Amino acid sequence: MYYTFSNYGLLAISHLLLALLALPLNLPHKLLLLMNFQLSEEHQMIQQAARDFAQTECLPGVIERDDKMQFPREQLEKLADLGFLGMMVSPDYGGAGLDTISYVLAMEEISKVDASVSVCMSVNNSLVCYGIEAYGTEEQKQKYLVPLAQGKKDGALYTGAFLLSEPEAGSDATSQRTTAEDAGDHYILNGTKNWITNGGTASVYLVIAQTDASKGHRGISVFIVEKSWPGVVVSGKENKLGIRASDTHTILLNDVKVPKENRIGEVGFGFAFAMKTLAGGRIGIASQALGIASGAYELSLKYSKERKAFGTEISNHQIIAFKLADMATKIEASRLLCLKAAQDKDLNKDYTLSSSMAKVFSSETAMWTTVEAVQIHGGYGFVKEYHVERLMRDAKITQIYEGTSEVQRIVISRSILK
Repeated sequence: MYYTFSNYGLLAISHLLLALLALPLNLPHKLLLLMNFQLSEEHQMIQQAARDFAQTECLPGVIERDDKMQFPREQLEKLADLGFLGMMVSPDYGGAGLDTISYVLAMEEISKVDASVSVCMSVNNSLVCYGIEAYGTEEQKQKYLVPLAQGKKDGALYTGAFLLSEPEAGSDATSQRTTAEDAGDHYILNGTKNWITNGGTASVYLVIAQTDASKGHRGISVFIVEKSWPGVVVSGKENKLGIRASDTHTILLNDVKVPKENRIGEVGFGFAFAMKTLAGGRIGIASQALGIASGAYELSLKYSKERKAFGTEISNHQIIAFKLADMATKIEASRLLCLKAAQDKDLNKDYTLSSSMAKVFSSETAMWTTVEAVQIHGGYGFVKEYHVERLMRDAKITQIYEGTSEVQRIVISRSILK
């Protein structure tokens, strides 16, 4: 069959070719990815490095760490040595200077094996390092961002935590009860923060607090607080359903004296800071969910080719084959959504919508995929040795933290209906 083009069609094609020829030869990786869906050689190297790390450093002992709620300090120290705790931070401040796509690839590979490790990595990268680099002063960057990006200070693990959630301020982040009272050259902070990842092991906290309750969300500010300061109290570790090895605590702030130079941005900037920072954090959690789903799928695919029932491998039964097909399709869609959100961020576009889409879809894909993975494994799926029951437990939190699925749908609906 032959196709003919009208004069208008030929004119449009010629204009397109001229536009392409006018583009610079040194196109950024993210633009190339958008055009041909192929990862650059650099991206593939980062992906492979993260995959090797997950298999050699995270997989051994992962079941025991989950069972005993054992913090993965050794794994995080080695991640710091790889530069993965400050992946996107500029080399000027001790970071690796990589793009968000690299971060997504690394998060997926590590989350396939150990989501407890990946969430610690995500908080340090997406929330703490990003927040200080994007909005902090030069003095704050030199003092705090440099060791945070390197993941170490004086040879010891050095990470950060993001203190936003409270007993009555989870999805409703405007209802902050933690207060920051202006006391001249410093603030006095009082309040309680819940569900804090890295809460007990972090050296630095970013604390969202109310400086003027009469102004509502415009009266919220953000502060850098050192865990070692008087008045900072770390409660016991939470006994959780999933990501059990990660470090989750309630943090009490009792008359904590914070120098004014540790406030980030102007007074009242805290709520905007939290929303802007969380939008990037959602890319990290979407990538975590993607990795959890991918890990469960890979285990299920392998098991289905080994396990026999009714005289043949269970992969030959259509009902199992169709489950695997749906898993693969949902995971690929999640991956593209994550990469799209990452690319939007790298191109300095508004990524609020794309990050919410990536998070809600990827987290629900993770939950569905892991439940089906347990089903495919049958009785073995209910046993810790086969890993999928842990992945199922880990998947649930991705629908909750850094903005529940319900909140993501609010963000998306407001964007498409405005």
